[in-house]
Order: sequence, then C-alpha cells, then structure tokens
Amino acid sequence: MPELEANSAGALLGRIIAILFPIVAIVTVGFFYGRRHNPEMSVANRLNIDIFVPALILGAMASKSFEPTRYAGLASGAALLLLTCGLIAWPVARRLGLAWRTFVPPMMFNNSANIGIPLAVLAWGEEALAAGVILYSVSNVLHFSLGVRMLDPRASLRTLWRNPTLLAAFGGLAIALLGIPVWPPVVHALQLLGNVAIPLLLFALGVRMQDVRFDALGASLLGAGARPLLGMGLGWLLGNLLGLGPRDSAMLILFGALPPAVMNFLFAERYGQEPERVAAIVLTGNLAALLVLPLALGWVL
Repeated sequence: MPELEANSAGALLGRIIAILFPIVAIVTVGFFYGRRHNPEMSVANRLNIDIFVPALILGAMASKSFEPTRYAGLASGAALLLLTCGLIAWPVARRLGLAWRTFVPPMMFNNSANIGIPLAVLAWGEEALAAGVILYSVSNVLHFSLGVRMLDPRASLRTLWRNPTLLAAFGGLAIALLGIPVWPPVVHALQLLGNVAIPLLLFALGVRMQDVRFDALGASLLGAGARPLLGMGLGWLLGNLLGLGPRDSAMLILFGALPPAVMNFLFAERYGQEPERVAAIVLTGNLAALLVLPLALGWVL
C-alpha cells in the first residue's frame, strides 16, 4: 500500500512538472534573451493584444463545442473572487501604510492570460481552453473598467469598447448565443492565429520581468504569499457555493492562485501610481508562483 501511494505521488509530481515546465522554460528563454539583446517588444506585444489573443478568444468561442450558458457559474465565480480579493486587500493596504491604489489592483487582477490560459490547456487539454478564455475575459473586463477607474476616477470607459480582446470576447459570445454558423475554415484560421498567442505571451512575460526592480519588499512578500492562499480558498468556497462541476471548481481554485498580471505595472506606469512599487509586487508574485502553482496543481489534480 505505501508503495502504491508512493507511485501515485510520483506520478502526480511528474504531471505537475510536465505542466509547468513548458511555461517556465518559455518565460526563462524570454528572460535571458531580454537580458542579452534587450529587444523592443512593443510591436510584438501590440500584435499579440490586437491580433493573436483576440483570434485565440474568438476561435475558441466560435467553435461548435462552445456553450456559453455552460460557463455562467464559472464566470460569476471569477468575478466574485476578484472583487472579494480587492475588498480584503483595501484594509490591508491601510494597515501596511500603502496607498490603496498601489496595493489593491495587483491583489485583484491576476495573470490569467500569460499563465492562466497556458496552464489550463496543459493541465486539462484543449477542451479547457474555452473555460480559460472565460476566466481571462472576466478578469480583463473588470481590469479595463473597474481597474482603470480605481487608478483614475475621471478616466473615460469609452476605450473599453476599443479593446480588441474584449470585442473578440463579446463577438464570440454573441455568435455562440445566437447560434450564428461560422464557416469551419474561418474557425481554423482563427485557431492558427491564436496558436501564436500563448508562447508569445509567455516569452513577453520573461522579457518584461528583467525590467522591474524590487521595492517595498514587505508588501511584495505579503502579497506573493497571502494573495494566492486567499484566492485558492475563495475559489474552493465559491466553487462549492455555486455548485460548479469538478473541473470548473479546480480551474477556479487555480485561477485564484495565479500571480498578479503584468498589466498592473503598465497601468500604474500610465497613471503615475507608484510604478516601482507595483512592479516589485508583480515581480515578487510571479516569482513566488514557481512555488505556489505546484501546490495549487497538487490540490486540484
């Protein structure tokens, strides 16, 4: 019996390593390439945000296998998880003596694109892509609306409707809900374009990580450790309260464990909200993910 348990533990560890290795490997390549060549990634990132990620989203939602009503509970759970993390982080920021606009957004908006979507596909296969896209879309909608208003209460939300990834999500949702037939070669073309998105997201994350510096280490370490634990606990609780299926519950727990999105740093830089501190929180959280994500995978697999 102990030998059987040891074999099961070894198999689980092997699966976790197999899931995380491609992600870590591509991010590492991006990091060292960035240090050696300091590439200008703005064009590649713009292409990814404007073309490849929207194609990934639209291709997943326009396929015949996508049923939007199937993911209503998962989408609700993701929104509640992010909002609850923000509500809890606000008094913590005051306790730490930090500006809440510096601390709260990174504690809310996680890396559901660069890490979340690849992790979902590697853990559960291509059939989990649609659910991963739903989680990313919920996070993205909240980040580009509530997140922007948190940093600048006077910011106009008209730019929200010019965001290609959100347009793709809304377009794909409309196609699925209305049952609009899409010519299969079009879906295939979208999927081919979307195949570029995931590795480029990971590579760009690696390049970006060599630019940021540590500051406000206490807040960074607290966020890196406490936020994933809170997110996983909320994911488990919400999965049970909403009656989600086993895979959706597992994905919500893993969604809660994801580190802060790099977009938090870009927004902080744009709105002048202590970008160095936000960069430190983002970097520390993404480095801590190397320890947190194996634990989360060990829980849900």
